[in-house]
Amino acid sequence: MELEMALALWKNLLQTAKKRILQQRRLSLYNGAHGYEEELIKKKLQQFSGGSINLSKEDNGIGILTLNNPKLMNAFTGTMMVELQERVTELENWKDGKGLIIHGASNTFCSGSDLNAVKELSNSQDGMNMCMFMQNTLTRLMRLPLISVALVQGKAFGGGAELTTACDFRLMTPGSEIRFVHKHMGLVPGWGGAAAALGHAREWLSQYTDGPAAVIRAVKQVVTAGRELPLEDALRTEKDIFGTVWGGPANLQALVTRPKHK
Repeated sequence: MELEMALALWKNLLQTAKKRILQQRRLSLYNGAHGYEEELIKKKLQQFSGGSINLSKEDNGIGILTLNNPKLMNAFTGTMMVELQERVTELENWKDGKGLIIHGASNTFCSGSDLNAVKELSNSQDGMNMCMFMQNTLTRLMRLPLISVALVQGKAFGGGAELTTACDFRLMTPGSEIRFVHKHMGLVPGWGGAAAALGHAREWLSQYTDGPAAVIRAVKQVVTAGRELPLEDALRTEKDIFGTVWGGPANLQALVTRPKHK
């Protein structure tokens, strides 16, 4: 009876810790107190259509996020900004995910924002709302419990360069560039090789995602806490996350199959 009560209490503590960690991960940087009106800016962004943000989730726990607007070097249109937020929400809810590769269609990464949308959102308040919207989205992307890598082929300019900084790693193919300039510039290199590069990125990422999803996700959460939180808060979060894997299936299996002392 006492053992059953202890197990029930332990499970309840784990659920509480997991819920708190999830809430922290999805916490928005901005709200109405900052003059941020998310639904209003989303409505305005959706006026500027074109391109798409595509997500495929593979059985091995690797997600492939594709920026797909090759006519504009994969520049972000308004609808693509909204779709990126939707894909991030989908990834937050993907319990079996371990890794994420972000790349652009047609041998280039992203040239930033679509200038047509930029011109129409030219007043200060609209500009700040768009800025806050994308900051929220990229911060949530960075906080995902997935090991993430930006596969940069061709150009990553302006907002495209900023997107790469939300990833844990950046892989660059020969001749590619990352530049923090916020304007459309340059041509796409004609060297090709998109499928091969994505295959190499999958192989490279596997060194970090080989193992149970719960453990890989916990590792990323601890790293995120250490990066964002004050030391004491980071240590408490680390303790909570440690509790979610201690005595779990992967830990118990490792104790049986991988004894340290031989």
